[in-house]
Amino acid sequence: MNPDTPELSFEFFPPSNTENTLRLWRAVERLAPLGPKFVSVTYGAGGTTRDRTFSAIMTIRDRARLNVAGHLTCVGASRDETLAVARKYRAMGATRIVALRGDAPKGAGKFTPHPDGFTSALDLVKGLAKDGARDISVAAYPETHPEATSMAADIDMLKAKFDAGATQAITQFFFENDTFLRFRDAAAKAGITAPIVPGILPVENFAKMRNFAGRCHAHVPDWMVKAFENAKTDEEAELLATAIAAEQCDDLRAEGVRHLHFYTLNNPDLTFNICRAIGVEPARFGVASGSGAA
Repeated sequence: MNPDTPELSFEFFPPSNTENTLRLWRAVERLAPLGPKFVSVTYGAGGTTRDRTFSAIMTIRDRARLNVAGHLTCVGASRDETLAVARKYRAMGATRIVALRGDAPKGAGKFTPHPDGFTSALDLVKGLAKDGARDISVAAYPETHPEATSMAADIDMLKAKFDAGATQAITQFFFENDTFLRFRDAAAKAGITAPIVPGILPVENFAKMRNFAGRCHAHVPDWMVKAFENAKTDEEAELLATAIAAEQCDDLRAEGVRHLHFYTLNNPDLTFNICRAIGVEPARFGVASGSGAA
């Protein structure tokens, strides 16, 4: 790989119906030629998307021949059930796991561990490492996890996850790079040497993104609000979104970031255009035809 070319990874979510199956496969076909280091497939609380996640992982591995990471959460499942999913991932060839505590189910208000389940992401990482997992990604929060008492406490938790066996962290999305850089510096000061990969969210629909950001406690700066308010057409909004994300990625690369993780929302075109804008050229890439990720 050209040393000036960033490493990429892409997050997908499993399809819920035939239309979304085709949408996922189109996303895979569109983004695979960019040569991602890996792609990940999300996992619903309590295994609500388990079968679809397994199917999507198998299809992406078999037909696109990509390195696939499976998500895993603590919500609504016992330790044995959770570890069984991790073992099935490994048996399928998906040796990388994205280990998350997970959000509470709708209407539950707050996370409550399963009586026989893992109590936190840290507990999950410990269990996975003991069970033989060797490539474990975890979440990091440049703007501090909503339930953390402070950034220092949040970073202490992140360090504990690395000490327990995590090998990489992927951050919640953010829109101001100084936020990520301060977090990265604080993590380094705390003794964290493992990679912390910035999560990038291309803005396909500003209103939906802003609502999502509110739930995630991700700050949307005023300049960004005004910029999208001034975009009069869908085409202007798409060009603006591409320019904002490309500039964000270029600035991060100037600060030494080598790996960028994109939350694609199974909508590949914007992510593809952003990657092209930062100098990543698609290669010829053979993908088997079909849409069997149902």
